[in-house]
Amino acid sequence: MTRAADAAPTPPREALAHRLCTALGSAVDAAGDERAGPVFLVSYAPGPDGQELPPALRQSAFTYDNALAAIALTACGARERARRIGDALLQAVDRDRTFHDGRVRNAYRAGPLEAGPPALPGWWDARQNLWAEDPYQDGTATGNVAWAALALLTLDHGAPDRRYRAGAERMLGWITANARDEREPAGFSGGVDGFDPSQTKLRWKSTEHNLDVHAVAAWLARLTGDGASADAAKIARGFLDAAFAEGPGLFRLGTQPDGGLQNLEHLALDTQLWPLLGVASPPDAWRRAVSGAHERLAVPGGFDFNEDRDGLWVEGTAQAALTLKAIGRADEARVLLATLAGQLSPSGYLFAAREPRITTGIAIGPASTEPDFFYHRRPHLGATAWGALAALGWNPFTGRSVD
Repeated sequence: MTRAADAAPTPPREALAHRLCTALGSAVDAAGDERAGPVFLVSYAPGPDGQELPPALRQSAFTYDNALAAIALTACGARERARRIGDALLQAVDRDRTFHDGRVRNAYRAGPLEAGPPALPGWWDARQNLWAEDPYQDGTATGNVAWAALALLTLDHGAPDRRYRAGAERMLGWITANARDEREPAGFSGGVDGFDPSQTKLRWKSTEHNLDVHAVAAWLARLTGDGASADAAKIARGFLDAAFAEGPGLFRLGTQPDGGLQNLEHLALDTQLWPLLGVASPPDAWRRAVSGAHERLAVPGGFDFNEDRDGLWVEGTAQAALTLKAIGRADEARVLLATLAGQLSPSGYLFAAREPRITTGIAIGPASTEPDFFYHRRPHLGATAWGALAALGWNPFTGRSVD
């Protein structure tokens, strides 16, 4: 028998995966045991400075973060915990307080769900003496609907019935009915923003959103052979081809509201990386986007969100680690995983940023008068989920290992 002292140490990658999977599972368990039913997890916790979160974040469970958590928990082998989030997404699409067309909101109130419509985030505004909500959180971004569908498709594998697949089909149906935009380059627009019942249609198209839609539609087409899904996958793929700038080998952010492609002055890291994960057999030319990310977005230890390089974006660094592993650059991926291991909060969650605050150059919504979307050094559900996926080598766009 091997003595404990002689046992081989746990490799860093597996140790990181174990720590992150444990943290995600503990977050689900903290909301009550399985009898508590569907649950949404809060996206952020206060940072090391101890400052309370802004009112709009205190109860907010962002749909994107929760979809990622469901996928990561599945990769961790915690399928029953993942299903509790998946069941919350199904309840959200089935029992919205206003709309019954297959959409999900950008955020919900964290915690176990009661019967009926899932509550949306909000807070009491004492100055105005009213209950306040956030227009972005009440809205529906096309990419967030697609990520919710990816989570349900992940849970569909091995499920005893087809309810998760049916939920994903409804979500893709909302996208094709409400976001399809034939203006060249044809693709899918940003979704809707604002308060019920009259919301503003977002007319810009995002490269990232179209990649998300392509991944969902291609997955459903593989499962069902449905022609409508195959058509949606083709449209979104065409947008990706149009958004790729052959000369510099970079992906544009997308289009302006008037339909024209954006220039390459501003970049985002995920836009450069995700096409290599979400498209089967991507063109070799697309790999140049990884080199472009190194040239314009790299910071010591990893990557920033955008080109101003004002700090390390932890979630994006995890995305880069997974992408590098997927394209056969495992040694570079290991370096980034080591960076992630240094960004663990006491709870086991990863911080959203290494620095106190980093910019993205992006506005939260149409009402914003300047780029006001930031990441702070706070424990973050989405970063933790991406870290787990990177450490485990799990591609969230396909439900398969990248090994």
